[in-house]
Amino acid sequence: MQAWLCDNPVGVDALQWKELPTPEPKAGEVRIAIRAASLNFPDLLIVQNKYQMKPALPFVPGSEYAGVVEAVGEGVKHLQVGQPVACLSGTGGFGTHTIAPAALCMPLPPGFPFVDAAAFIMIYATSHHALIDRGQLKAGETVLVLGAAGGVGTSAIQIAKAAGARVIAAASTDEKCDLCKSIGADATINYTTHAVPNAFREAVKAATDGKGPDVIYDPVGGDFAEPAFRSIAWRGRYLVVGFAAGPIPNLPLNLPLLKGASLVGVFWGDFARREPKANAAMMAELAQWYGQGKVKPVIDCTMPMAELKAAYARMGSREVKGKLVMVNP
Repeated sequence: MQAWLCDNPVGVDALQWKELPTPEPKAGEVRIAIRAASLNFPDLLIVQNKYQMKPALPFVPGSEYAGVVEAVGEGVKHLQVGQPVACLSGTGGFGTHTIAPAALCMPLPPGFPFVDAAAFIMIYATSHHALIDRGQLKAGETVLVLGAAGGVGTSAIQIAKAAGARVIAAASTDEKCDLCKSIGADATINYTTHAVPNAFREAVKAATDGKGPDVIYDPVGGDFAEPAFRSIAWRGRYLVVGFAAGPIPNLPLNLPLLKGASLVGVFWGDFARREPKANAAMMAELAQWYGQGKVKPVIDCTMPMAELKAAYARMGSREVKGKLVMVNP
């Protein structure tokens, strides 16, 4: 097998494409021949030693992937050799093969392409858990999605629309705003031309007839957090999803008090670990929604697995709309 190996987490440039022994699965594990693996923001942080999970060195990055079960370990009953699966295991995806815990593998129904499957679990699980569980989103409410043209942002638009909400999508270019409208956003804000704090707040106010959004989905953080929270509706819910902008914002705690609003943390990974039955039910519903056409990953482009460094560069340039997926021949 071949894989991108990280033996010194100082950044993307230190990754090496190497030939490695093809491993055999142990009890409770499967070996997967990887067909596709998506690039997520944590995949960048983990090779920079900036992610909360710090795997033992050396490791193969790539948190999310899809492929075919090639071998099964002792005790694995629900998966068979030749079965197509998707998996989010945190590492191992950027190669030709990997070993994965069988319990983390999602069997793929017929008609679920590997590229879509590799771009599915992280963004849709995060957004469903955020909006439906943590945000308690109701039909008829208004959702503001920040970073709306990215992977989690596009999934949040689709899930909010599936829940019957009105969606305002905020993104950095007119092209990205057009993409958001094409997948269901009711209104858009270009936050390059409506800069934070004042012009952005005025745009949010205009898009909500002065009421403010009921739910704010924020995977960006940075300078957007405070003006967005100041714009929230009475009894609003502010979903803290991530910090793609870099800095972790400091919010004055009088803001939740004045708006009767909630600041809600979203940590899907720990939800899945602590509440596995609820997570399994959620994933089953999401797979059903995919089959019904309610959700479908926005794929920016596919690139050969061997071009991973170029893919990281594209992600870092903020050019990516939706998900970027690496593929094996």
